[in-house]
Amino acid sequence: MKKYCLAAALSLACLAPAAHADTLLGLYVGVDGWKSDNEGSFSYQDNAAQNFNFEDETFVSYYAALEHPVPLVPNIKLRYTELELTGSTRLDQNFSFNGKDYVTQTNINSVSDFNHIDYTLYYEIFDNDLISIDLGVNAKQFDGAVTVTGTTLQGDVNHTETVEFSGFVPLAYGRAEAGLPFTGLSVFFEGSFLAIDDSKLHDYQMGIAWEFIDNLAIDVAVKAGYRSMVIELDDVDDITTDIDASGP
Repeated sequence: MKKYCLAAALSLACLAPAAHADTLLGLYVGVDGWKSDNEGSFSYQDNAAQNFNFEDETFVSYYAALEHPVPLVPNIKLRYTELELTGSTRLDQNFSFNGKDYVTQTNINSVSDFNHIDYTLYYEIFDNDLISIDLGVNAKQFDGAVTVTGTTLQGDVNHTETVEFSGFVPLAYGRAEAGLPFTGLSVFFEGSFLAIDDSKLHDYQMGIAWEFIDNLAIDVAVKAGYRSMVIELDDVDDITTDIDASGP
């Protein structure tokens, strides 16, 4: 599937005094707009997975990070990401979901709530005015639901079944940024990754940033780039997914 980078993400970095390489205490907050091109499938319990035609949507992600100079104590970053997918498909075979069988050659609709919170603990491995590198661990907390509506073999039209699921997924975390001196411009990469048995998950973004306010009290920057999220979960509360949500 081709994906095109067309839009921008806006981030505000609000720092306490001297929040650079010699940071005493830094607070960073921001918001990203994310135009996502979505595709994938899901299943419940041991039933066969069903592909859906998910709509392209714009999601919002909010984050806050606290950095400090205390030795051995990691910095902390929290991020909330909207990810509610709306899709439909025409069945070419019977589809079972939560004990109900949906009839082949009929249309079914779905709403999949994958909204989640990222809890990240990280260390600044390298940090100066030109290059910064952060490494740490991340846990994604999912607390969502999958809803399916369609015609069942029992003759129910527009029958709806909803399954809730929740769980934590641990990942490795990294971030790197390199700046162009005296311009306020930089390139960045940030991502979390997991590959364990049949579960694979990555969530990364990369792009360029422009810091147009930079002083001892506050920094403000805008950024434009691309975010890719792949969620291949194997039996999390009986939900199995293969979701790709990526875009600018």
